[in-house]
Formats: sequence, structure tokens, C-alpha cells
Amino acid sequence: MSSRLPNQADSRRLSARREPIAARPVKAGARVSKTKVSDKADAWLQHHKLTAIDSLLRLLCEPVKSCLTVLMLGISLALPALLYVALANVNQLSGQWASSNQLSIYLQPGATQAAAQSLAEKIELVTEVAQVSVISPSQGLSEFAAQSGMGSLLNDLTDNPLPWVLLVQPHQGVLEAERLQQLRSSWAADPVVSDVRIDMAWLERLNYVMQLGQRFALGLGLLLGIGMLLAIGNTLRLAIENRREEILVIKLVGGTDGFVRRPFLYTGLWYGLGGGLCALILVVLGLFSVATPVANLAQSYSSQFTLQGLGVGNGLILLAMALLIGLLGAWLAVGRHLRDIRPQ
Repeated sequence: MSSRLPNQADSRRLSARREPIAARPVKAGARVSKTKVSDKADAWLQHHKLTAIDSLLRLLCEPVKSCLTVLMLGISLALPALLYVALANVNQLSGQWASSNQLSIYLQPGATQAAAQSLAEKIELVTEVAQVSVISPSQGLSEFAAQSGMGSLLNDLTDNPLPWVLLVQPHQGVLEAERLQQLRSSWAADPVVSDVRIDMAWLERLNYVMQLGQRFALGLGLLLGIGMLLAIGNTLRLAIENRREEILVIKLVGGTDGFVRRPFLYTGLWYGLGGGLCALILVVLGLFSVATPVANLAQSYSSQFTLQGLGVGNGLILLAMALLIGLLGAWLAVGRHLRDIRPQ
């Protein structure tokens, strides 16, 4: 048997079989990843949640200072709120009085019943008049004796000094117009009339006093609001100084002013919320303390007056104002002091 030596071609085939198969080249390149809007929103909400909780925990770690600040804010909000409630109750009471407004027309001492009836019929023809009541001298004397409790003394009078009186009840709303003065002037010009009295004229003075009270409440609220801004700003200024080194580190690693400002804004919101709740509690306690005396006073006058509170709507407005003041005070204070903290 003959054998053949491997030539060069056979050697190449053998070496090719022994060598490992080379890996196929893979196309290399950068991969682009896009963050979804929902992921950004979730991260933003999560950071706000953590920041709000951390700010609340920092306040709870200093209970004495936090309670004093909240109490001061609550008193500042409760004072104008109580004044507003007082004015609202006086306005309600004046509205009840105004519903029974009337004019009293006093006739001359020598006027007769026929003259009184004639004038009453004439006044009833006026479109603004709802009702006219004729009060005789004897009827007026009896009513005065019953109300004053001096019946025994009045029985000794030989002559009745009271004149005929016409009680004129206008339609609702007439007393607020200039037409009232015109009617009063025309009736006072009658020869049989001695005097015309507007029984509810004092309500005008009460309305002026209430307008003054409203202006005073508004001014007081503005002054106390400015005081709250200053108080919150001073409190947060101290907090910023205590965390100055932390703020510098955050800014050195690229933290923005918005990122640094956010915890302090939540601190201002927590202060505002606490002050608003404290103010509501003080208002409720104040109204509760005077509810029984006011009810007894109204009952003694046979009045249906009931003391009104702040109400749900006004209570929510008070809380919203407290939150706004807290946020605004924090924004102003932090924005001013953060500008002074710059990494070197």
C-alpha cells in the first residue's frame, strides 16, 4: 500500500479545522433612551411628597418654637375674623329692625278724629305706603301705661296730653331712597300735622358705624397680614442660617435655587395651615363663650336673633388666606436670603 504525504493544500485544510471559528463582527453603536412624561411627573410628585413630609418632621422636632409661631399667626388671623363675624351679626340684627320700619306722624293737639281719618286716607293713596294705622290719644295712653308700668299715676291725669298719631308702614326698601325725604316733607307741610318722625333714622347712623367698622377690620387685617409675613420671614431666615452649610453643599453639586427653596416653601405652607386652623379654633371658642349671653339677651327682648358663626365658606377662605400668607412669606424670605448664599 502506498501512502501520500500531505501537500500544502491539505495542511491548510487541517489547520482550518483546528482553529476556532471567528465570531462574526457585531455592529456597535450608542443606545438612546427617552424618559416618559409620566415618569417625570411621578418623580416630581414623589419629590414634593418627600419634601413636604421632611418639612413637617423638622417642625415637629422643634415643638415649642413651632407652636409659638403657629399661635402668633392664629391670633393675628383670629382678630379680624372675629371683628368680621361681629359686624355680620350686627348687620343681621339691623336687617331685622329695618323690616319693621315705619314713620310716625304726630297731629296737632287740637286735631279731631275726622282730620286724622282724612289724612290717613290721603296717605294710603301713596303708592310707596303699605299700611296706615290710626292711634287715638286714649289708645296711645293705654299702651304707654302698659309698657311703662305707671298706670296708677296716669289714671290721676285729668286731660290726655297725647295727640292723634298715624303710623305709616312703607313698602320694603323705600327708606333707603330719597323718596322718603320727599314724603316726609310733603306730610309735614300739612297744617294738621305737628311733626313727622322717622323711627328708623338711627339705622342710618348704625350703617355708618358698620361701614367704619368694616374699614377698620380691613385695615386691621392688612396690618396683621404684613406682620404675619414678617414673622414667617424671620422664622425662615433663622432656618436658612441653620442649614447654610447644607445649602452650600447642594449648590456645589449642582442643585438649583428651586430645589433649595422647595423645603422652605413647604415650611411656610405648614405654618400657614397651622395658623389658619388655630384661628378657626379661636373664633369658634370666642363665639361659644358669648352664645349663651347673646341668646338670653335676645330672649329678654322677645327677638328671634341667633348668633351667626363664620360658616364653612368663610372658614375655607380664612384657611386659604393663611396658606397664601405662609407661602408668600416663605417665598420672599427664601428668595432674598438664598441670593446671599453662593459657593466660593
